[in-house]
Amino acid sequence: MVKYSREAKNGSKSCKAMGVDLRVHYKNTYETARAIKGMSLRTAQQYLDDVCEKKRCVPFRKYTGCIGRTPQAKEFKMSQGRWPVKSAKILLGLLRNAESNAEFKNLDTENLTITHIQVSMAQQGRRRTFRAHGRVNAYMNCPCHVEMLLEEKAESVEKPAEETKAKKFTKRQLAKRRLKVGGDQ
Repeated sequence: MVKYSREAKNGSKSCKAMGVDLRVHYKNTYETARAIKGMSLRTAQQYLDDVCEKKRCVPFRKYTGCIGRTPQAKEFKMSQGRWPVKSAKILLGLLRNAESNAEFKNLDTENLTITHIQVSMAQQGRRRTFRAHGRVNAYMNCPCHVEMLLEEKAESVEKPAEETKAKKFTKRQLAKRRLKVGGDQ
């Protein structure tokens, strides 16, 4: 049993989903997860479907080395972006899992928002590749763990009008006010 790094403020109004040792690149999944954080469930699903069809890109903000530029990244005020299809499909599966968890808890799936999503590095897989002159090099892969927390939006409540307190003045300020009012006599 793996612990979540964060718990929901209201456990009855939230649902969780987690994937452990997923065979997808950590860096691509990190950027994809960062792109959907804060979105509603339906918006995130639609966005990831568009990424799979290469209609919209995932902006690369942290891991930007050798990332090509695309005009689709202008949507996010960025220039670099990619279409990590495998990561998008994995995250779509996790969102589907979270949605079914929400239905089990009788939550409104149309009203869910991704409040927390975290991608962390998992233990690397070890393989080896054979090089020239009888040498052998490591050939590692970089899987990841993903955890997400979806919460129902709280209904907005109007703030009651507060009573305004009487403004306090110093003796000097009161004297200046008296002078302004009756100054030209």
